[in-house]
Amino acid sequence: MSPWFEEPQTRLDPGVALVVDDSRAMRLLLARSLNRCGFRALEAGDGFAAMDLLDSLGAVSLLLVDWTMPTMSGVELIRRIREDRRFADVPVLMVSSETAPDRMGEALEAGADDYLMKPFDAAMLASKLELLGFEIADPEAMVEA
Repeated sequence: MSPWFEEPQTRLDPGVALVVDDSRAMRLLLARSLNRCGFRALEAGDGFAAMDLLDSLGAVSLLLVDWTMPTMSGVELIRRIREDRRFADVPVLMVSSETAPDRMGEALEAGADDYLMKPFDAAMLASKLELLGFEIADPEAMVEA
């Protein structure tokens, strides 16, 4: 994955996105926004459920991971994902209310490709997805969401 400041050479088509968050409401919000962007969103309530789902799927286009979850933090999940060759190049977006610069740095060092702070709106999510190189189905619809 290219650093965030480099313009992607080619645009990625949305595919399957996995949303990992212990908040059901946040998973639903993100899934709805991702569906509007052209992704097929799947959900996991914690890091272990995410790892099980990834093992069964074998491939995903994008991961959105919350920091604070029971049993396994989002940073630990990202580290485990990056250790697995199957997911080494999958874009990972940390979605968190952790706003301290050192926490953001820790997430990026663990392997997150970008960071989206809660609270956010659909347009902010769409911008992050475009920065990660994804072709958004209808960016105007995201602004209205």
